[in-house]
Amino acid sequence: MHELGITQSVVDAVLDAVTEPRVTRLELEIGKLSGVVPDSVRFCFDLVVTGTALDGARLDIVTPAGGGRCRDCDRRLVLEDLLAVCECGSPDVEVLSGRELRIRAVDVASGTVAS
Repeated sequence: MHELGITQSVVDAVLDAVTEPRVTRLELEIGKLSGVVPDSVRFCFDLVVTGTALDGARLDIVTPAGGGRCRDCDRRLVLEDLLAVCECGSPDVEVLSGRELRIRAVDVASGTVAS
């Protein structure tokens, strides 16, 4: 499960950046096409934050939809997965969104540190 390693890296990055004693909320953006399973990240989060400044923090995950553009007809598409074919029949689809994996916000006991 690569989500464990990803979640550990996210927690480590937050711990490196935050000097406050307690993080109350972490908001992540995990795109639908990122290959990362949000429910697995939630499960792993509870494991890796134990005993850290994030212990007890709320984890919010935003999952933007996949979006693309057909390079042949310039039509915009909603992508459910990376293998897409445009309505015009072209498989030449550029992925524009949905691969995101980033920390959007970190709230600490005294306020918001990053967004």
